[in-house]
Amino acid sequence: SFLKKIGYNPEKVPFVPISGWNGDNMLEKSANLPWYKGPTLLEALDAVVEPKRPLEKPLRVPLQDVYKIGGIGTVPVGRVETGILKPGMNVTFSPAGLTTEVKSVEMHHVALPEAVPGDNVGFNVKNLSVKDIRRGMVAGDAKNDPPQETDTFNAQVIILNHPGTIHAGYAPVLDCHTAHIACKFTELLEKVDRRTGAVMEAGPKSVKNGDSAIVMLTPSKPMCVEPYTEYPPLGRFAVRDMRQTVAVGVIKSVVRKEASQKKGGAAAGAKKAGKK
Repeated sequence: SFLKKIGYNPEKVPFVPISGWNGDNMLEKSANLPWYKGPTLLEALDAVVEPKRPLEKPLRVPLQDVYKIGGIGTVPVGRVETGILKPGMNVTFSPAGLTTEVKSVEMHHVALPEAVPGDNVGFNVKNLSVKDIRRGMVAGDAKNDPPQETDTFNAQVIILNHPGTIHAGYAPVLDCHTAHIACKFTELLEKVDRRTGAVMEAGPKSVKNGDSAIVMLTPSKPMCVEPYTEYPPLGRFAVRDMRQTVAVGVIKSVVRKEASQKKGGAAAGAKKAGKK
């Protein structure tokens, strides 16, 4: 039932009895398990289908850290989630809106010709200091759908473990990729069925444990997120409050901040928000 709850089909998951102490059924079949007819642990692991890496999508690298290395310069470190990172390409860091050239890409002190999804890499960038970029920012290809700052986003949120009810105006911390930023539940748009996604109530006043709702969220600081359908690793988040995970969610749609609004600063942003 737990496997079903988190989205796996129990019929497709092999259950393999083993004894690590005696080495039974780990590498080869054991005489101690005559009743078991399935694969050994090694065979079951060999049969796991490798997920397809999203190479063809535009580049996204959420930054885990930024280092200053003597003789080299500024080196942001992160995991390539989608696309390909190569030396010589121009990358944009969002939400800062800074663009620069990648001088080199390294993994475990070995220079790489390219980094693909799943690789944890450090890449050396030109003309940026450690103060300009930080953990939680996202790097992307400047020429191919560069990441942009998020104004608001709509997400389906499932409340797992909250002692009270959640109303519009609630502002917990969201953990999305490597960013930890407080986001305000600006509006509860609709309460939906957890499994089918069917609308059960439009504009609910509050939601509680076990409920699933479509919510409009506004980040309190500049933040970069993406819809789950386009960039899954940047479209999932956990809602943290009272030192525990109170809810989880997936991002359905994102309203990006326009460049003109950014130049106008916070005052222009506040005006625009007021008009909405």
